Formats: sequence, C-alpha cells, structure tokens
Amino acid sequence: MSTAIDSHSTKDWTGFAEQQISEAGLRHSSPRQKVIDLLAGQDCAVTALEMDARLEGVGRATVYRAIEQLEGLGLLQKVDLGASAYGYEKVDPSGHHHHHIVCDSCGLVRPFEDESMETAIHEVRQSGFRIKGHEVTLHGTCQDCA
Repeated sequence: MSTAIDSHSTKDWTGFAEQQISEAGLRHSSPRQKVIDLLAGQDCAVTALEMDARLEGVGRATVYRAIEQLEGLGLLQKVDLGASAYGYEKVDPSGHHHHHIVCDSCGLVRPFEDESMETAIHEVRQSGFRIKGHEVTLHGTCQDCA
C-alpha cells in the first residue's frame, strides 16, 4: 500500500490543472487555487465537506463550484466512499492511480495499489474492449473497528 506524496507529481498536477483551466478560458480565481493547492497535497480522496472545513476564507458554495469545474475538466475523480459520501481526488496526467479501502464503521479511507489487478484490466483492454476508466473500492471493517 502506497501513501507517500511525491512532491514532483504534486507540482506536475498543479501545473497541469492551471494549464487546463487557462485553456478552458476560465480566469484565475484565488479560491479555486486554494482548492487546487489543497488537492495537490492529498495522496487520497477528500470530501467536499473536509475541503470546506480546511479552507479558510473559501465558502462552501465556492468549494462545490471549484470541484464541479475541476471534475468537468477531467482533473478530479469522484470516489464513492459509501454511506452517501463522495470523495474527490486529483487525476494524475500520467495515468497513474490507486484504488481505495473504506472502513464502513469509522469511514477510514486508505489507498492501495495492486499490479496484478492492473495487469488483468490491461488484458481486458487487449481483448478489444474499450475501457474509459475504472474504480475499485473495497468496503469492510478496519483493524481498529474489528
């Protein structure tokens, strides 16, 4: 399981996001930039309410509007965290990604990577099936809640 934040990829994503926003004709917005900066430092999904609580001086409506814009530009991925909660995480322009383990008792979310699963998905692509994307979220109970 990988949880380290690669500062190089964080800078790459921030620059990529700024470029996509500019190319979409959106003007620079300080509140949206705060959302981008927060997301750039995350190694896994964060909910809109968590973003709202952590971003001083940015209103909740602005957080939701920024999420909607970033998701519309393909810069964010919505992650179903169960219990009617969605998290959002940056989409790496290189295509590198991870999946999620969610504790249904306490809400703990952990990223995980599985090369054999990615190999199986690649084999499906080789069969001619056009996969646009995939998300794997495993639900259960963490060690502390068990």
